[in-house]
Amino acid sequence: MSSTTLVDEIQDMNLAYLLLARRLLAEDRATALLRLKITEEQADMLEDLNVRQLTRISRANQLICHLSLGSIEQLRQIVDNPREHGLSHLHSSLLMASTNMQAETLGE
Repeated sequence: MSSTTLVDEIQDMNLAYLLLARRLLAEDRATALLRLKITEEQADMLEDLNVRQLTRISRANQLICHLSLGSIEQLRQIVDNPREHGLSHLHSSLLMASTNMQAETLGE
């Protein structure tokens, strides 16, 4: 796979992420802030961007979204979850949300 193709895919993913983020914010802002792990200021800015600005941001050659797993242990807990299938999504969400809360606590 050529580096041009990889950059094109990164840019496509960036645009998809930005559009999804805006949709989440429009539907349920509080939940979107938690799921996207962004601040109120970042959310305000995302909502205020016009199409040209969204496109400009998405054209970066680096991913603008990132994995939000805090540690390899947290990843193992999600992957090797022994809970019933119906509860595994809830458990994963709680684990990932706790990473965000821990980071905010440490930053204060």
